[in-house]
Amino acid sequence: MRTYQQFINGKLVSRPGQSMIEVENPSTGKIMAQTPNGGREDAQEALEAAHKAQEAWAAQSAAARGAYLKQMATLVRKHRTDLARLLAEEQAKTLPLAYAEIDGTAEYFDYYAGWARLYEGEIIQSDRQRENILLYRQPIGVVAGICPWNFPFFVMARKVAPSLLTGCTAVIKPSSVAPVTVMEFARMVADLDLPAGVLNFVTGGGSTLGEALSSSPLVDMVTLTGSVEAGQRIITASAANVTKVSLELGGKAPVIVCADADLDLAVRGVTASRTIFSGQVCNCAERLYVQDSIAEQFADKLAEAFAKVRLGNPFDEPAPDMCSQINAEQLEKIDSMVKRA
Repeated sequence: MRTYQQFINGKLVSRPGQSMIEVENPSTGKIMAQTPNGGREDAQEALEAAHKAQEAWAAQSAAARGAYLKQMATLVRKHRTDLARLLAEEQAKTLPLAYAEIDGTAEYFDYYAGWARLYEGEIIQSDRQRENILLYRQPIGVVAGICPWNFPFFVMARKVAPSLLTGCTAVIKPSSVAPVTVMEFARMVADLDLPAGVLNFVTGGGSTLGEALSSSPLVDMVTLTGSVEAGQRIITASAANVTKVSLELGGKAPVIVCADADLDLAVRGVTASRTIFSGQVCNCAERLYVQDSIAEQFADKLAEAFAKVRLGNPFDEPAPDMCSQINAEQLEKIDSMVKRA
C-alpha cells in the first residue's frame, strides 16, 4: 500500500503521530493508499514557506518560471502510464478517461508556459497632456488551491500553472477522497530544482485543513473547484481578511432538444454526457427540455441508448462506459435523488 507525505518547503515531510486518511479503491472496496490527515499546523507551515518564497519567485522572469512548467509537463508525460493507472484505481475512472486527464494535465502545463512571453501590461493614454499611464501586471501573492475529487489532477494543473507562471506561490490541497495521483505528482516535483516553498502540497479534510488555508491572513487568494456548500464555507472563512476568492462550483446544465434536431446525434450527446465518469462531472447534462412533438420518440431512443451502456471496472477490456461511483456516500446520495424524483 502506498503511503504519502506532505510536500512543504521543497521537502517531503511527516509529522510524528499524525493520523492518516485511508483512500479506498471504489471498484474493490480495498484501501489502496494513505495520506496525512493534515490540519492547521500543516497549513501554517506550508503558507509560511510560500510567503517566504514569493518575493524571490516573482523577481524571476516569466520565461524562467515558465521553464519550470515545461519540466512539470515532461514529468507528467514520462510517468503517463503509472499516473493514469493510479488515477483509474483511486477513482474508478475508466482507463481511457484517466489517460485523457493525464494528457490534458501535461498540455495545461505547456499551455501556460507558452504565456510567459505573451501576457503584457498596457500603455494607457491619460486625460492630462504629455502624460501616459503604465499598467503593470503584478503577482497576487500566495494562492491556496483547493481541488475537487472528480478531476483532481487536471484541476490541480489549472491552479498551479497560472499561479506559478505569474509569480505567485501556491499551496495545493487535493480532495481527501482522491488525493493519491496529486500526491504522487508531489513526489515527482520534489526531485525538480524548483525553489523551496514555491509549490506545496498538503492533504487533509476540508473542515480542518481547508478552513485553515482559507482563513489565514498569509493567503492572498483562495481558488476552489467544488460544491456550492464548499464555496459558501470558503467565502465565510476568507471574509475576515477580505481575501480574494475564485470559485468554480456545481451547476445544473440543461439540454434543449428542438423538433428540427438530429435526434440520433442528440441522444449520443446526452448519453455520453451522462455516462462520462459515471455522471460525476459538473457539466454533465442534468435537465432535458424536449419539444412536445418529438418527446416520445426522443425518450424511446434515449432509453434504447442507455440500455446499451456497459458497466464494469476501470481496467476491463474493452473499456466499459461506466464504473462505480467514487464512494458509498455518493451512491446513496444519487439513490435518494432518484427516489425523490
